Amino acid sequence: MLADALEPYKGIVMWRAFVYEPEIDTDRVKRAYKEFAPLDGQFSQNVFIQAKNGPLDFQPREPIQPLFGSMPKTPLMLELQITQEYLGHSTHLVYLAPMWKEYFEFDTYVKGRGSPLSSVIDGTLHQYKMTGIAGVTNIGDDRNWCGHTFAQANWYAFGRLAWDHSLSAEQIAREWIAMTLSSDSSTISSIQSMMLGSWEACINYMTPLGLHHIMQPDFHYGPGPDHAIGREDWRSTYYHRADSFGLGFNRSSSGSKAVGQYFLPVRKTFNNISACPEKYLLWFHHIGWNKKLQSGHTLWEELCIRYYSGTNFVDTMISTWKSVEPSIDSEIFLHVQEKLQQQKKDAIIWRDTCLHYFQKFNNQPIFRLP
Repeated sequence: MLADALEPYKGIVMWRAFVYEPEIDTDRVKRAYKEFAPLDGQFSQNVFIQAKNGPLDFQPREPIQPLFGSMPKTPLMLELQITQEYLGHSTHLVYLAPMWKEYFEFDTYVKGRGSPLSSVIDGTLHQYKMTGIAGVTNIGDDRNWCGHTFAQANWYAFGRLAWDHSLSAEQIAREWIAMTLSSDSSTISSIQSMMLGSWEACINYMTPLGLHHIMQPDFHYGPGPDHAIGREDWRSTYYHRADSFGLGFNRSSSGSKAVGQYFLPVRKTFNNISACPEKYLLWFHHIGWNKKLQSGHTLWEELCIRYYSGTNFVDTMISTWKSVEPSIDSEIFLHVQEKLQQQKKDAIIWRDTCLHYFQKFNNQPIFRLP
């Protein structure tokens, strides 16, 4: 109806695929695919289906949304989130270009090896007549527009990648730093190291190893792994499934079968506990606390290590930022320094809240590296 009304004026419809009606499937991450993939080819020529990068909701890390590649007759538009809804809002320094590059470069295998997400959304894989990318933004009334000076970098990265997804996160960071903070090469390198490690650090102190959706339900800011009231698929316990055996949501062929929405060999890789990338492990599998991972540590030990490495990197960012003070505008320096101090407090709260909560299920001491 909307497409027909807009067509005489060369208008287009961007229809979001963010749906989570529980009647569609008991596993929320399967619902967008199940609702939209069967409709491929039934939309008007001036309609985009706009899907988020992952199948859930802008979590610190998700596997790719399986709709991409599964609707060859319907232009698919990628929706990214510039504002950090689940990544510390405008308080935490989290550079998002590495996240977006991870998605752009993910090989869907739609037409065999060499079918990355970028080729779906730029139209080259399925010869889409329309192509597009969307960013959910965070403009406010702050003097720096974004609430955090470094959040400006994510706006810049989105714009650069929207027009050229082959650019590296490293190059984009250097460009932004030189234009915004300092032209000194040593300073640029130091700040670049902060930015490039910040996303992985945030994942580690919030939701490592594929954990997801364990934030405070109302504010999406701090940790809430114990949230267990209200609609089931809004509860943290629905997603992490912690029990005396282990942790994680079983989406393998023996669980919700969400792996079946991906193309081979991705499906086979995600389905196999031994082959599944550990960054997605607890997204697709319920793992025993004492199962040995690639590092040689048990799941519980590795979980502890990841949480502590996340908070440790915030300390590294604080010391790095202090080292570049002579090269930075004093107002900007103090602004970022204050944000980093709060980020450290928040990261420790995330780490300790989650580890102490999960510890109740395995009764093991919190593991520290020697």
